[in-house]
Amino acid sequence: MKKLLLIFAFIFSGILTTNAQEKTFDLTVNISGLKSDKGTLMIGIYNKKERFLKNQFKGDIVKIENKKSLVIFKNLPKGEYAVSFIHDENNNKKMDTNFFGIPKEDYGCSNNARGFMGPPKYDDAKFQLSENKTIEIKI
Repeated sequence: MKKLLLIFAFIFSGILTTNAQEKTFDLTVNISGLKSDKGTLMIGIYNKKERFLKNQFKGDIVKIENKKSLVIFKNLPKGEYAVSFIHDENNNKKMDTNFFGIPKEDYGCSNNARGFMGPPKYDDAKFQLSENKTIEIKI
């Protein structure tokens, strides 16, 4: 009897675990129009408005070839996201700005969102991920 109860408990916990697993999707990001092949691209993906451009959900650093780059984020849960990147031409791991705070290096966001007198807004860059998706960001 104990064995039978143990078997049912094991099967039942397996069913709950299987149902709790969420389907995930891949996001491909194509970036083009960069000034040069120097340095790398620092790419971040954000899943919360209050963390946008501050604390990324996932990130990657990729090489540039022919003034463009591609990165694939795998196994992302369904949801709302925004993507940003910085072309770190001198590989110092930060966005270089001039005296007035204006970026000296290329940057961009999903939906080609641009800020006016400041950084882009999350609401302009956000998109829904409910299937495998490819987005294009052009400078």
